[in-house]
Amino acid sequence: MLRVELELPSDEPYLSRLMQDFWGRRWNLMAANVLRHTIHKPVKTVFEPFLGPQCASLPGVMATFLVSGLMHELLFYYITRAAPTWEVTWFFVPHGECLVVEFGIKRALRLSPTWTLHWAVSGSITVGFAIVSASLLFFPPLMRNGADERAIREFKNLMNCAITIMGKNE
Repeated sequence: MLRVELELPSDEPYLSRLMQDFWGRRWNLMAANVLRHTIHKPVKTVFEPFLGPQCASLPGVMATFLVSGLMHELLFYYITRAAPTWEVTWFFVPHGECLVVEFGIKRALRLSPTWTLHWAVSGSITVGFAIVSASLLFFPPLMRNGADERAIREFKNLMNCAITIMGKNE
């Protein structure tokens, strides 16, 4: 209608085969791109003289996930108005560590950067880890403070308002 093409926020994350695939190419693509250019690349550039081009990406990955965790803590604070519990940051930090381990295993075994296990195994592990860690660390701060219930209540109010307006126009 507006002839504007919107960028997809995600690209079928349930098909991810590796953590690198999930975070880099499938989940929240806009945020991944922003963090890649503002955190990962500058940190990698700083560490390249000391660690070399291959290993310099590792502190970049960890810094990116730490910043992402801190940004989510701030967003959760604005949503819940409750003091941070740091659970959300601790959701992101292990994901960064898993990426670093994933890179290390590939390098140690001299595997291609695109190598993966069979999709049923690697996909189950990757998506399962994301779901389990999110249910343990990401969602509880929102649910503990009633943000989920407020969001549902606000949506119901919005729908009631829309129904009321549509009823008056008939």
